[in-house]
Amino acid sequence: MNPRTETLQEVFRLGASLLEGSPHALVEAKVLLLRAARLSEEVFLAAPQAGLAPPARAFFLRLVEKRRRGVPLSYLTGTREFWSIPLGVSASVLIPRPETEVLVEKVLELSSRERETILDVGTGSGNIAIALAKELPRARILAADVSLRALCVARRNAERLKARRVEFLQSDMFSAFRGTGVRFDFIVSNPPYVSAREWQVLPPEVRDYEPRRALLAGESGLEVIRRLVGRAGRFLRPGGYLIFEIGDGQRDEVLGLFGKRWTEIETAWDLAGKPRVITARRA
Repeated sequence: MNPRTETLQEVFRLGASLLEGSPHALVEAKVLLLRAARLSEEVFLAAPQAGLAPPARAFFLRLVEKRRRGVPLSYLTGTREFWSIPLGVSASVLIPRPETEVLVEKVLELSSRERETILDVGTGSGNIAIALAKELPRARILAADVSLRALCVARRNAERLKARRVEFLQSDMFSAFRGTGVRFDFIVSNPPYVSAREWQVLPPEVRDYEPRRALLAGESGLEVIRRLVGRAGRFLRPGGYLIFEIGDGQRDEVLGLFGKRWTEIETAWDLAGKPRVITARRA
């Protein structure tokens, strides 16, 4: 006699009990169950007593076990929302954070909405470039990253989301543009800004699973930002903007990096009240 097939509700409760150490156990169990069963939330809520096939149950429990070990939820589902856009993510890219939306907001505030050129340095999943492409359909956007694996993720996102005005290329910061004479209206970036000391105390979920190269920026956490500020002016049109994200406690040191070629240097705060985005205009 075949054993009774468990219902969605029963398997959900099992997963939630296994994740009980998490403050979001119920939400995470539901998200992982929907992923394993390939169901929408609407179907799950409408028919919680429907049976779940054994292969889907086994897959769900494997996902739950990985989550218990600390694998980020977004890597298990393969998706992360940014700017209300569902992006594909993998362990090759940093998981987009809500605070980075402040950077997108700042670009939109300053944009003329005409045929501007924008460079996204260190594009990762392509979240900034794709969000800007959705909001600025007349802009030409170049998205650069040193990692070919990250570029593969970003290209797939752009293709799936029909962000056709985004071009992707491999570049270590501005290396691909040296000697070309190209100049941009905006250079934007969410660069690595974690110091060696901060790296040691990051949550294991971040330190052990997200790409080190996208987070760690030397002893001070400012190595990449120093390069960005020091070199960006050569690739901006006069009056063009450099806009980038910074970490906690870095604002004063970062502001000290700007010389006479820069004007209109401003700070934007995130919803937590932390200085998050620096804007500077090439004089």
